[in-house]
Amino acid sequence: MTQQRRLGTDGPAVSPIGYGAMVLLDGMYGTNDDANSAKVLAHVLDQDGPVLLDTADAYGANGENEQVLGLALAGRRDRAVVGTKWGIVYEPSATANKVTATYANSITVDARPERAGAAIDASLRRLGIDAVDLWYLHFPDPGVPVVETVAAMAEQVTAGKAAHLGLCNVTGEQLRAAHAVHPIAAVQVEWSLWTRDVEADLIPVARELGVGIVPWGPLGTGFLAGSADTIGAGDFRNNAPRFAQDNLTANRDRFAPLAAFAERKGISRAQLALAWLLAQGEDVVPIPGTTKPHHIDDNLGAAHVSLSAAELAELDGLAPKGLASGPSLLDFESAAH
Repeated sequence: MTQQRRLGTDGPAVSPIGYGAMVLLDGMYGTNDDANSAKVLAHVLDQDGPVLLDTADAYGANGENEQVLGLALAGRRDRAVVGTKWGIVYEPSATANKVTATYANSITVDARPERAGAAIDASLRRLGIDAVDLWYLHFPDPGVPVVETVAAMAEQVTAGKAAHLGLCNVTGEQLRAAHAVHPIAAVQVEWSLWTRDVEADLIPVARELGVGIVPWGPLGTGFLAGSADTIGAGDFRNNAPRFAQDNLTANRDRFAPLAAFAERKGISRAQLALAWLLAQGEDVVPIPGTTKPHHIDDNLGAAHVSLSAAELAELDGLAPKGLASGPSLLDFESAAH
């Protein structure tokens, strides 16, 4: 059995590699259907666990992703640590605020404290569970101090609807302020060999506070796994600057040495990317997503890949901070408040 990792000082213990379920939405990385989603999720839940299963109320305009997970969890609740998020809204309103981001599609958040109770109740209904193990704020609301949002989320912990709280896409300053209001078990942020900005600010603060780190996009939304050769018209990555043709061509050249490194070591490119993250510390639990069971098996194999100090130093040289052409998701300085 693979050694478990704990998220936060008193948070849940999980297997080293979780699963990000957003990819199950039809059209995210290509076509998918409910039958395949059920097969994939059953395969995820069959692994050594419990596995960190990640979703959000915004994955689907009506919470469809949570509903799919709810079906998979029926009778298998003990196999997963369930994390979901709230805050993103689809309908423009006077109380919603646009997040500063580089994506072509707009991200709008309404994380007013008075919305917290209804948000978690809706998630629990869709998931078919009594309480969520890890409840995240999806994005800090530029119009609401993060401490006010977290105070309202803490009330749901007291009510028994959430076991632990998490934050996504925040700065170190925001994490520190929120943690002073209520313990934060995990912070979820874009982190990989091609997005390393958070190493200067957020990661050190998380470690100082004893907060677990859950990297989303650990495979560079597929780029580091070699799945970005062809991007269909409906693929959500068309919204990301790094996948615009000029940037994508430059990135293929710049990151080619990683593929050579993986080949030399006899592992897949995905395993290399995940093993690098796991080697950053025992507090790291990446959540790669896929719609193919055999990719799940490949990803899980990363937990058994050992990288020496010399190899980690070599990887730091091959993929230093700032190597990628094009910005990552958030302009953190503009997003902070």
